[in-house]
Amino acid sequence: MKFKFSFLLLFISTSAFSQLPKEFVYVSDIIPDIKIELRYFTPNNFVGKPIEGYKADKLILTQHATQALKLVQDELETKGYCLKIFDAYRPQRAVNQFMRWAKDLSDTINKQQFYPNVKKKDLFKEEYIATRSGHSRGSTLDLTITDNATDEELDMGSPYDFFGEASWVNYKAITDQQKANRELLQTIMIKHGFRNYPKEWWHFTLNSEPFPDTYFDFVVE
Repeated sequence: MKFKFSFLLLFISTSAFSQLPKEFVYVSDIIPDIKIELRYFTPNNFVGKPIEGYKADKLILTQHATQALKLVQDELETKGYCLKIFDAYRPQRAVNQFMRWAKDLSDTINKQQFYPNVKKKDLFKEEYIATRSGHSRGSTLDLTITDNATDEELDMGSPYDFFGEASWVNYKAITDQQKANRELLQTIMIKHGFRNYPKEWWHFTLNSEPFPDTYFDFVVE
């Protein structure tokens, strides 16, 4: 989960409306066979409970990011694989909850699972938590690859949302197969117009994102 700062912040809420903002889509409408497991809709995350703004297991991205992602999915399918998405568009209110959680040093219920070797007070300094997230701009997502024959996730050498060096893209202390799995994900995402975040093998942002300075706050529903 890479967070970036911008000098121009525009928060947009559509809570009073029933449709997505212009240029946003439900990914499953365009890529119906993609796998979705929005972790922040569930308690299976580093906070340990469902996150504010996630009211449904619905995958939302900008139209531009979705079209690029479809090219990734189409190519993976020829190799017997499928994409699995853990997070995509993220409301600003969810980021705000992460900030409050990170400042509460007494809440370490999921430390052993998600950040065993990082002190909670250092999560900001080490850029795992920040005040703004590229996810809120609508063209950033967290994902992995599954094997169509087994329906299992490829072994990437660390779990999703694990805060630590084991999740860095170029981490060396993993097996050759784990390195190959990471290389497959990195190569195919970059090929189709995404850039990675070096500290998280699962995190990608569309290079030509349509809202580079806009942070949205409409609910995922």
